[in-house]
Amino acid sequence: MINFRLLTSELRMELKTPLGLLIQGSYKQTVEELKKIINEIKPVKIVAVGDRVSENIIRSGILPNVAIVDSKVMRKPVTPIIFEAEKLFDVSNPAGTLTEEACQAIDEAVNFNGQVKVQVDGEEDLLTLAAVLSAPVGSIVVYGQPRKGIVVVFVTEDSKKKIMDIVNRMENKNSKG
Repeated sequence: MINFRLLTSELRMELKTPLGLLIQGSYKQTVEELKKIINEIKPVKIVAVGDRVSENIIRSGILPNVAIVDSKVMRKPVTPIIFEAEKLFDVSNPAGTLTEEACQAIDEAVNFNGQVKVQVDGEEDLLTLAAVLSAPVGSIVVYGQPRKGIVVVFVTEDSKKKIMDIVNRMENKNSKG
């Protein structure tokens, strides 16, 4: 269980480095490469984090099991993505944090058998961490790397350990039991 966690300045710098495979290039190039990966490994679940990456992969015919969005791109408001989800979660997750509410919703979302949209009031960036921790081994979590391309995190026991280490180094702000 993740309590309310706050990103430290040291971790903020560390997290600028991709957490998985960085696929660089145009929208078309990155999506074609992602399709090859999906066809090759046939992931258990596909989780997209971020409005632009979710919109791009959906538009290209890749339907994520979970889309985690905040209706912002580079911190600027955008039109909410169209995603025919069977289940919708509305959660609060302020910038630079991981809230228990958001983490629980992501855990439920990735374990739901169908399409789920997690609409975040705040910021969804750090929810990539929660998605990797909650997704079954054999899944992929895809997020955007600003001005570079997309990052594919292959969910393995090792990637879960690496992410748990990052979460454990975040400042624990839980004051309520």
